[in-house]
Amino acid sequence: MAARQTTLVQVAEHAGVSLATASRVLNGSGRRVSAPLRERVLASASALGYRANASAQALARNSSNLVGLVVHDISDPYFSTIAAGVTEVAERAGLVVVLGTTGRDPDRERSLLATLRAHRARAVVLVGSRAVDPAATERLAAEIRSFVAEGGRVACVSQARLPTDTVVPANRAGAAALAGELVALGHRRFAALAGPTTLVTATDRLAAFRAGLAEAGVELPAEAVVHGEFTRDGGHAAALELLARRTGATCVFAVNDVMAVGAVAALRERGVRVAGDVSVAGFDDIPTLRDLVPSLSTVRLPLAEMGRCAARMALDEPPAAEHRQVSMPAEVVLRESTAAPGVGLR
Repeated sequence: MAARQTTLVQVAEHAGVSLATASRVLNGSGRRVSAPLRERVLASASALGYRANASAQALARNSSNLVGLVVHDISDPYFSTIAAGVTEVAERAGLVVVLGTTGRDPDRERSLLATLRAHRARAVVLVGSRAVDPAATERLAAEIRSFVAEGGRVACVSQARLPTDTVVPANRAGAAALAGELVALGHRRFAALAGPTTLVTATDRLAAFRAGLAEAGVELPAEAVVHGEFTRDGGHAAALELLARRTGATCVFAVNDVMAVGAVAALRERGVRVAGDVSVAGFDDIPTLRDLVPSLSTVRLPLAEMGRCAARMALDEPPAAEHRQVSMPAEVVLRESTAAPGVGLR
């Protein structure tokens, strides 16, 4: 028969103190206890093998040792790399990271934040694009305000559209710079795999890429833009649709790397040589690109550092007086998947 767990009442009796005093020492209440009493309680807890109740500690401190991490899709290396940065900082602080995924559903994101608030998470890091729908953004903002009012902290990796500290990737600057580099290779006929119209990241990158081309005197025709899911399979399907349209594009820009990976697979299946017939470029520089053949040209974001930065802001003590925005640079990286113009998509 299993031994019964030592209770807080037994610790208090053993130490000769009140139950309230024992609770303040062992459950982390902000109320002070004198050093001699504290030492007696800790000695009794050790002698009796007492294990603190995490729920009681959270109630006493109005927070727990939990850090929430909410991402759109943990299977996407973009999010998993950022998550590694968040986890590194949280674990160094002795905290436990709890992960939730949204499937890019704004209401799911808000629901997860509400759940973490109910569990008195100390802080939450939200990672992922804001929705184009302003009403969805405002619902999430209201939940953030409630969480903060109860003593929680929130930081985001996204566009700066919420009432919280935010790490902002240079999506627009990176996409515009990539457009200029591809034009410099000699390309004049472009196509884009543009991702969902509901996500600000996708719309920002497409708009900036188009603007970068326009600055160089090059047009991105509407029929050469295919929208699809922000996934490998979404890129694969979008590339097949693009092939069916016979745009003649010599260079394809995918608004994220996982879509580009799917596009490369689709082109290979149809006998189109990447770089030889058509160039392909992505965005993010996810770690798995090192295994892709040919190596993918892209826009590099410091993904792990983005996660570390957001976690540091969420866990700063004391918190900053005003919401902060930290911009993360983007760097164009040209590799084997982009070359001088080939025959294009026919």
